[in-house]
Amino acid sequence: MSASCRSTRTRLPWFAAAALLCMLAPGQARADGTAILLDLQGPLGVATAEYIVNGIDEARDRNAALVILRIDTPGGLVDPMRDIVSAILGSEVPVVAFVAPDGARAASAGTYIVLASHVAAMAPTTHLGAATPVSLGGEETPESPAPFGGPPADDNKPAADKQATDDGGQPAAENNDAPDDATEEPATSDDSAPDTAMGRKVLNDAIAYIRSLAEAHGRNADWAEKAVREGATLTAQQALEMNVIDLIAADQAELLSAINGRTVKIRNQDATIDSANLVVEQREPSWRIKVLTTIANPQVALLLLLVGIYGLLFEGYNPGAVLPGVVGVICLLLAAYALQVIPVNYAGLALIVVGIALIIAEAFVPSFGVLGLGGIAAFVFGAIMMFDSGIPGFGISIAFVVTVALVAGGLLLWVFSYLVRLRRRGAVSGEESILKSTATATEAFAGEGHVWLEGELWRATSPVPVAKDQKLRVRSIDGLTLHVEPREHES
Repeated sequence: MSASCRSTRTRLPWFAAAALLCMLAPGQARADGTAILLDLQGPLGVATAEYIVNGIDEARDRNAALVILRIDTPGGLVDPMRDIVSAILGSEVPVVAFVAPDGARAASAGTYIVLASHVAAMAPTTHLGAATPVSLGGEETPESPAPFGGPPADDNKPAADKQATDDGGQPAAENNDAPDDATEEPATSDDSAPDTAMGRKVLNDAIAYIRSLAEAHGRNADWAEKAVREGATLTAQQALEMNVIDLIAADQAELLSAINGRTVKIRNQDATIDSANLVVEQREPSWRIKVLTTIANPQVALLLLLVGIYGLLFEGYNPGAVLPGVVGVICLLLAAYALQVIPVNYAGLALIVVGIALIIAEAFVPSFGVLGLGGIAAFVFGAIMMFDSGIPGFGISIAFVVTVALVAGGLLLWVFSYLVRLRRRGAVSGEESILKSTATATEAFAGEGHVWLEGELWRATSPVPVAKDQKLRVRSIDGLTLHVEPREHES
């Protein structure tokens, strides 16, 4: 073998390694021809976040070229939102947030996700914003004072009444002649109150978080702060003009065309998107995610809680039935999962328990409906309080609560009234159950003969003649002999 051939063979592995490094080097597009489409629809909860995070991980494992996150959400919980944002920031695949279709919105938590994405796009008639954090009690966090100690800016005021802004839509430079204390927070009588302090911590944390997301991709961090501090919103056109988003696209095809060749930052490295001729694969949520999403609905959680309590009550009053107890335990465990992953006011949960207890007491105590009505009222107020979080998508319909309360109250009253009647009915077995029961003569007899009672043939005596198939009343029992008389002789 010649020296030149040996030299070529020796260099081949180095050429292959160099080619591989060139393919994976920063600034090169991931070009396997596939884009993963994920849908963030409805309230953002734990199950939805798991679906989005798993989809981003799948795109990385498949070496996909792109992830398209189609958003239409009113907002949701903070922790799932942070999980999604962390997955986007750590993604090796470019993530394109697309607020679509027309009429969609990326409100509250959705705004953070849009600003965190490598490319932010919106359909023409969509909007985003209103990212003020909400406490679990349904109250907005106390608002930090506006600059110079004045009230928050009002977008509905005439332009002359607003603070001057520069061409980018940002506040103009501060007046250097302003007094030194102009930027100090006004003193309040409750600054030391724990609730106020905690509210300000939450608000300031949210402001810092959303500003960092906007600044990471060169977007308008000042407006992002305004979305948190004042709940500001923008239409798609306004968002584009104020550098909150990168582009407007009417549909998915236009979006892919617009981002082709765009350079984005992925883990502080430049990468160029190659979206030409991509095959878009929509990843549907698994059946598990769909089930968990359904369970985490406040209305479903309330129904599961009621069915669980019903099941255990049925099992308690009818031991050995098994099915009611099994269904009750399963429903209560599912309700416990739902109450764990959605914001709940436990004072409301306590009111629901008290309401059910009062409805049960109505079946045993002659209160002429007072306990029952009080139980229904406690149930209604408890259900409204329990899910009154103020977080979009995690509220509950008052009409639904009232309907369920009336149906549940009526059913409970019927069940326990029926159980009380059963207890007062008397013995159903033994000698006591035979007395005063009805037997049927199997033959005509005078004095002694045979009768049919409860599936058995009995010896019987009667003081009067008896015809065949005549109905007889059992007066007493002597050993295995019944003393009967015709029912028409009863007084």
